[in-house]
Amino acid sequence: MCYTKQSIYSQGLNVGKIIRQIIMAMLFMAFCFAIPLKTAIATPNSQIQRWSQANVVYLGEHHDSPEDHVAELAILEQLYKESPKLEIGMEMFQRPFQGSLDDYLAGKIDAIALQEQTEYANRWGFDWNYYAPILEFAKAHQLEVKALNTPLEITYKVGQSGLDSLDSEDFQWIPAKSQLDLSNDAYRDRIKTLYESFHHGKGNSDNFEHFYQAQILWDETMADAIATEVTQHPQTTFVSLVGAGHIIYGDGIPNRVQKRVSQNHFQQYSVQINPDSEHQDGTEESWFNDPSSDA
Repeated sequence: MCYTKQSIYSQGLNVGKIIRQIIMAMLFMAFCFAIPLKTAIATPNSQIQRWSQANVVYLGEHHDSPEDHVAELAILEQLYKESPKLEIGMEMFQRPFQGSLDDYLAGKIDAIALQEQTEYANRWGFDWNYYAPILEFAKAHQLEVKALNTPLEITYKVGQSGLDSLDSEDFQWIPAKSQLDLSNDAYRDRIKTLYESFHHGKGNSDNFEHFYQAQILWDETMADAIATEVTQHPQTTFVSLVGAGHIIYGDGIPNRVQKRVSQNHFQQYSVQINPDSEHQDGTEESWFNDPSSDA
C-alpha cells in the first residue's frame, strides 16, 4: 500500500477522529488514573546524569502543552551536553515516512517539505512549532530521529475490523501478530473505562475489542521500533517523545520494549513532563519546568 493523503481519503478515513480518539485515551489515562507516589526529590543535574547512562528515556508529554515541548528540548540539550550519543524517537511521525525525516536531517529538504511529505497536518495535526525546535536541534547536532508510529491506515483498519483484518502487506510496518500482547487485564480495564466514557456507556463489546487492539498495536509498533534501535545501538541513549498515557505504569510502551531487549544491564526511565504537583502518573520520574524561566 502506498501511504499518501490520497490513500487516506480514498478509504474514507476521518483522520482527525481516529487520531484524537486514541490520543485522548492516552491523555485521559495520564490524568484520570494518577496515583500519588512518594519519590525522592532529585535535582535536574542528578536526573540528567542518570538518564544519560540509560538505554532508553521516555519523555511523556501532553501533546497540546507548549510548556511540555519547551521541557523536552531543554532535556535533550542537557542530555547532549552530558553525553552526545543520543538518538530521538518521535510518536508524531509514522514509520513509512522515515525517508523524509532522513532527508530533512541530511539537509536535502526543508521543514515545509518535511511537513508535506510526512502529511504531518493530517496524520498528527498538533502545532508544528511545538516540534520544529527539536528537529532543528537534531539536525544541528547530526542526531538520528526515528519515526515510531503505526501508519494511520493500519490503525484505522484495526479499529474498524480488528487484528484479523490485517494482511501480509501491513506487517512490513508493524510487529508480527504473535508479538501483540493483549493479556494485560489492568491496562485493558483502564482503556475500557475511557472507551465507555467516550461512548457514554453505549459502546458494544466488539467495538471496544477493536479499539483496544488498535491501542495495543500502536504501543507495540512503537516498542518494536525502539527495541530495534536499542539493539542496534547499545551505546546510545534513545530518547522517546511520546504521549504520557503510553508510559504510565509501564503498560503501554516500556514493558513491551523490555520484553524485546535481551542485552544485560538494560536500563530505561519513564519521565512524566510537568505532571500535577501532587501526582506522578505511574512513572519513575518527573520533570518540572523552571518557573523562573520563560516558556
